[in-house]
Amino acid sequence: QVQLVESGGGLVQPGGSLRLSCIASGFFSSYAMGWYRQAPGKQRELVASITRTEATNYADSAKGRFTISRENAKKTVYLQMNSLKPEDTAVYYCKADTLRGDYWGQGIQVTVSS
Repeated sequence: QVQLVESGGGLVQPGGSLRLSCIASGFFSSYAMGWYRQAPGKQRELVASITRTEATNYADSAKGRFTISRENAKKTVYLQMNSLKPEDTAVYYCKADTLRGDYWGQGIQVTVSS
């Protein structure tokens, strides 16, 4: 069982920044990691992902504003979010893709509002 704990969410004004963190248990360096989000009434969607070799992929809505990174020594994946917009408001989830299956964090709220 892989446990994932997100932190760093909250309320921010439009144009502001937040950095989400997700700490994982287990053999973190072997996991591909991703950040997803789910807004009210919408399906969960991929925001960004990073492989074991640190190749990254972004949703079109995140390109140029968000950066995903990982720090294997701390078993942590980050999502730096800049130039936030009200439409970025959602619950953000961390996901680990492991040889034993996929695991999700509990989610953390990000609200972009003035």
